[in-house]
Amino acid sequence: MSAMAPFVFGGLRSRVVFARGAIERTGEEIDRLGRSRALVLSTPAQADDAEALAGRLGERAAGVFTGATMHTPVEVTEAALAVFNDLGADCVVSFGGGSTIGLGKAIAVRTGADQIAIPTTYAGSEMTDILGETQGGEKTTRRDPAILPETVIYDVDLTLGLPVGMSATSGLNALAHAAEALYAVDRNPIITLMAGEAVRALTAGLPGVVAAPLDRAARSKAQYGAWLCGACLGSSSMALHHKLCHVLGGSFNLAHAETHSVMLPHTVGFNAFAAPELLAPIEEALGASAGIALHRFAAGLGAPTRLSDIGLRRGDIATAADIAMRNPYANPRPFSRDDIVHILENAYAGTTPPY
Repeated sequence: MSAMAPFVFGGLRSRVVFARGAIERTGEEIDRLGRSRALVLSTPAQADDAEALAGRLGERAAGVFTGATMHTPVEVTEAALAVFNDLGADCVVSFGGGSTIGLGKAIAVRTGADQIAIPTTYAGSEMTDILGETQGGEKTTRRDPAILPETVIYDVDLTLGLPVGMSATSGLNALAHAAEALYAVDRNPIITLMAGEAVRALTAGLPGVVAAPLDRAARSKAQYGAWLCGACLGSSSMALHHKLCHVLGGSFNLAHAETHSVMLPHTVGFNAFAAPELLAPIEEALGASAGIALHRFAAGLGAPTRLSDIGLRRGDIATAADIAMRNPYANPRPFSRDDIVHILENAYAGTTPPY
């Protein structure tokens, strides 16, 4: 028997409350943190829900900011910070998907405020100490312990109204976190176990969500898988897939979840040539080689499979490849600019990955 490979596991630092109706415990969680004036955050589309939540919090709510937007533009963060400071807030409650949770992180890392995240999608951002911000047409990411939310509240009822299309793309976004954790340069046995469980939960839950959007059992399984995926991302390094998605989102303003949906089969398929054994959980769950299986899975969910359908122009591919080669992330398979162009061209056309 070979010796166990050395590893480092930093633990899971966020408090997680996972229960139907758990949103009603938001006030208790504010009290538990020793805070008393929460700024409730949301996107414009979820403003009514944010206002209702602030109403239920009563005196614990300092106010509401409903201007969160995709890719966390610095100018939006500055506007929210002004409101946070004017109201004398001492914590944030982020209600929504990755855009809102990203704004909460941006405020927290600048002020030291505690965060309670209440995700309504499957993005997984709530479980990471990663913040991606956009300024001057380019998206940059950083990690900092202050970025990680202190408490995450998962309430399946909040996902029942998530449209089927968004459920599929959000779930594939989450699945990308588990996939990259499987071959991350700093992977460890605990995260590998969690990533495998996340893959099984999401690949079982998402088809049920698409078939019956109000099925709480399917929604709960998908939400459970998304939590695990987020925890995996928060405990391991990102690789080529996330680098390309950050470039496409930050520099070309492609929708975040849809970009992950399109790119995942191609980036995983590319890396499967170098690390097929590490991607075995995906192949076992979906019954085919990883890239091909993910392409079929995404198409079966009705998710987009071509960059051309979500706003990328063919002429942008060369520029995207140039940007992606700057400060590249560690990846199990070495790549060149030509490799990036080839991956993006296949994703642009929606070609089935070769592996």
